[in-house]
Amino acid sequence: MAVSSGYDGSGAAAAPFRVLGPLEVSGELGAVSVAPGRQEVVLGALVLELNRVVETTRLVDVIWAHDPPKTARAQVQICISRLRKALSDGGVDATIETRAGGYILRAPEDATDVGNFRRLVAEAHALARDGLKMPAVDTLRSAIGLWRGRCLAGVPSEVLAGTAAQWDESRLEAVETCMRLLLELGHHEHLVGELMQLVAGHPLRERLRGHLMVALYRSGRQAEALDAYHQGRAMLTEELGLDPGRELRDLAQAILTDDADLALAEPAEPAEPRSPVATPLSEAVQERSADPDPVVTPRQLPADIGDFVADDTIVSAVCDAVTGGQEKGQLNVVLVLGRPGVGKSTLARHVAHRLATEHFPDGQLYCDLRGPGGQPVSPAQALGRFLRALGVPGQAIPDALDERAEMYRSLLAGRRILVLLDDAVSESQVMPLLPGTGSSGVLVTSRGQLTALPGTRRFDLEPLSQEQALQLLGRIMGEHRVESEREAARALIRLVGGLPLALRIIGARLAARPHWSLTSMWHRLENEHRRLDELAYGELSIRASLSLSYDGLAPADRRLLCLLSLAEGPEIPSWLGAALVDDRTPHPADLLEPLIDMRLLDITALDQGGEFRCGLSQIVRMLAHERLLAEIPEAERAGAVRRMVGGWMALAERAHKEVYGGTHTIVAGRGERWHPPEDYVQRCLRDPLGWLESEQTNLLNAVELAARSGLDELCWELATTLVTLFEARGYPELWERTHQVALTAVQEAGNERGQAAVLGSLGTLHLYRGEYEAAGPYLSAASEIFERVGEVRGQALCLRDLARIERHHGDDDRALALYKSAEHKFVRAQDVIGRAYVLGEMAHITMRRADFTRTRSYLDEALGICRSAGFDRGQALALRRLGQMLMYQQQYEAAERTLLEVLAMVRASGDVVGEGYVLHDLGRVNAHLRRVEQAVQYYSQSARIRERILDHSGAAAVRADIVAILGRPMTSVG
Repeated sequence: MAVSSGYDGSGAAAAPFRVLGPLEVSGELGAVSVAPGRQEVVLGALVLELNRVVETTRLVDVIWAHDPPKTARAQVQICISRLRKALSDGGVDATIETRAGGYILRAPEDATDVGNFRRLVAEAHALARDGLKMPAVDTLRSAIGLWRGRCLAGVPSEVLAGTAAQWDESRLEAVETCMRLLLELGHHEHLVGELMQLVAGHPLRERLRGHLMVALYRSGRQAEALDAYHQGRAMLTEELGLDPGRELRDLAQAILTDDADLALAEPAEPAEPRSPVATPLSEAVQERSADPDPVVTPRQLPADIGDFVADDTIVSAVCDAVTGGQEKGQLNVVLVLGRPGVGKSTLARHVAHRLATEHFPDGQLYCDLRGPGGQPVSPAQALGRFLRALGVPGQAIPDALDERAEMYRSLLAGRRILVLLDDAVSESQVMPLLPGTGSSGVLVTSRGQLTALPGTRRFDLEPLSQEQALQLLGRIMGEHRVESEREAARALIRLVGGLPLALRIIGARLAARPHWSLTSMWHRLENEHRRLDELAYGELSIRASLSLSYDGLAPADRRLLCLLSLAEGPEIPSWLGAALVDDRTPHPADLLEPLIDMRLLDITALDQGGEFRCGLSQIVRMLAHERLLAEIPEAERAGAVRRMVGGWMALAERAHKEVYGGTHTIVAGRGERWHPPEDYVQRCLRDPLGWLESEQTNLLNAVELAARSGLDELCWELATTLVTLFEARGYPELWERTHQVALTAVQEAGNERGQAAVLGSLGTLHLYRGEYEAAGPYLSAASEIFERVGEVRGQALCLRDLARIERHHGDDDRALALYKSAEHKFVRAQDVIGRAYVLGEMAHITMRRADFTRTRSYLDEALGICRSAGFDRGQALALRRLGQMLMYQQQYEAAERTLLEVLAMVRASGDVVGEGYVLHDLGRVNAHLRRVEQAVQYYSQSARIRERILDHSGAAAVRADIVAILGRPMTSVG
């Protein structure tokens, strides 16, 4: 096992289990993949207790901090089983053993970086006690060098986060000790810059600030030392309302009076040039865990390829061009051009990965601008994706292109972010995506010249040289085969002109058929007419180059590949293949393995259930679709489409149930469902809204496919069910798009019930946008149809929304009457969540009328319903109304307790908009209680959030409250 690069040879080897940063595992075969989610949590808990038994109840707690499912123990057992297999397959010298009541990770004591850190720190303290200060410093540096970021960064466990925070604190204590020893050794002049960085990252740690003050004082910078003290004092006073501790105050007084005790107690040892104490992940930015408004760091680059081959001179020149203007503040736009198949995208991705960590640590954005199916992505769509990746909630993203571009440039200003725009079609597509400042870099690939794009560095890629092409073939099919037929390889390269894509096709075919010789392939390509068939050059050649692979499949696998061409999304989840062939296997991913082995499917990612996702290239899709039409009967194709859309419908419906606690607030249809395996469904839908978000493209495609295929019932059902996502995450444009498709489908089919459901949902969309006048006709038309066909829940939903219109017009009496009618119909429909929503809205009206008895009754009942159903969002809404009512009644302490509960709920669910509102409410409560500092803190946090999502009117309202309580505006709420 290799010596860790973070240690200088005193005994610490690179540990196979690393938790001092993101969780990493390695074995004899290299990195070991651990599925994100529960498996990461379980392994993290076992690693922290190496060679000690971890009880099963503890593992349940670290996975599910609250309300574990009944199957929790069984799911822990599944995680343990999969971890055992992963460790065994990866050649890791460790085992997970079963013990009474729990499990133990058995491995050598030096198998974890956290254990090595603990040992090195103990050694350093022993050396320091013996007066060996420099060896102690060296040992501490080795210990600190083991860290790669926050302990267990990215592992989703509230319980483990507490333990991890203790280790993070231990690291900072080691850094402080190292700084103290170096000061005692007289290295103060070399420590000033490093201590400034540490203090910037941890401004409230008084010990670090004290070390900085001493280093400055001993370097003859007395005024700066005192300034460092006053800056810390101002920050403590502003953020915590506290004065510095006695130790720091005494140190400041000693500096002020030139106290002789500040002189070195012993002669300084010779200062040797040394690297700074390790501060991974730019601690000055990332260790600010107390910051309630963290900066989002996007990491969108597609994977780099392991067999990359290119001209090193070109690669270096592109790298230099991308980074060359950063220090001057100039925006560098680098354009990579070339013929199809010359490797533009491959080179750009490779360059982006090479530059990402060192030159663009604030993130990387990526977009394929040609889009799926060759349809160009509009600048507005690309900006929408980028803004979400940068942390802007969907509802805060403007509709207008120029406003999106302005927000995008503002978010990138001053940050070092690389933007990779792949396969650009035109200058107008690229221009809105350029950052406004020179701290970022832009890398663009295109088949066109894009000559009107200003200020670009252009690189035209040429085919590979003979030696580079031989290297590429060797990496794909094996160097021994290329060496054994070197002249035939050279002849093949000449035939295709060194074009990388053609060489990859040749290499892949030969690798898939080890019994073929390179000479036999040369004979296939010798004739120019046949060469175009044998290579991916034009439509006929695409068909011919894939036919051998296709013909080598078993009949069932050929059928599956053909049917997969019906799936139009960029990625294929593992269950979808089983739906297409109507196979009820509990392990649907196994059906795709033969196609993956033949390289006809590419593994692209893991989904939330821990299963792989596949991609079907356009070339393969073209062949598969042609064979589909020729070989699969129309009735079979129609059945496959029906099952595929039915599978998406079943999963979307289940996600809605998980969010709302049942099939509430939605009109259900009669479309045929196809249910994926239950175990897979449970794993995928641990985060139902997250799953809907991740499958957004596939779900939208399913709506449109259902409409084209005459599946009008499934079409409108799926479209209206997706409102669960559109409403919660802010996608009004997708809401409208899917519903217009569905409306056309149900109208053409004469589906009255479907028409009513879609019209009613469109009415709700207009209310969501604040378009009250436009909503009325949709809701009235839907209500009339629902009444005619006897759909009670649909009538209730329409009455609920019509009441909102009356409230907007100021007619609370009419609104109450409509709400009561809606409540009655929700009761008849057994829709408890629909009724709870109506109760909350009636409570708002009665609260404004000071009828608090009735208001409390409404809210208590609504809250009880939502809690019973497990509808978290409904609970938060009801509790916030309750908190507001308590404020109306001047019961401020009770209001504060209630609103703090709501604050925890909205933060847990990621509801940034709701958080801004609740923080504003808490500020008002504390203002009434005359807690000025607390009120200003809440107001400041609320204003900060509202400014981040560009809610300027909301931020202005908060600032008005700050002025009211202070009598003057604050200079900053940041």
